[in-house]
Amino acid sequence: MGGRTAHIAHIALLPDQLRAAVTGLKADQLDTPYRPGGWTVRQVIHHLPDSHLNSYTRFKLALTEHNPTIAPYDEQAWAELPDVAAAPPAVSLALLEALHIRWTILLRNLSAEQWQRTFYHPGSKKDFTLDQALVLYAWHGRHHVAHVTELRKRMGW
Repeated sequence: MGGRTAHIAHIALLPDQLRAAVTGLKADQLDTPYRPGGWTVRQVIHHLPDSHLNSYTRFKLALTEHNPTIAPYDEQAWAELPDVAAAPPAVSLALLEALHIRWTILLRNLSAEQWQRTFYHPGSKKDFTLDQALVLYAWHGRHHVAHVTELRKRMGW
């Protein structure tokens, strides 16, 4: 399994991987940053569905419009909103699971031509193909799960 198929598999597996990475953590552990000045585990848990909802929307826009300009968002500001502190992690884990089921169904059913559709990101001033976005978000999920799993190793949790 290589290339696009492997990236789609990473998207499909992310919810279970994140759930496994955070299972059994207590409140004080959830509120521990993964590195000095970094986000807490709780913020990472809520960030992933926030980010991936944005990406899923970008995919849908690119599939239904001609090279749409997407709306960037301030990830740090989102991570500091009250729902991040107040919502139980289970809510974002469920949201991520449902989102990734839909997203994976979409990804597995795109034609070769659809993978070449694009959106424009005004922050980077660059067009992205859906193939490029897939690679980025497959990596993004693994990157944040590793933040949690590496923190657990360092802390002996």
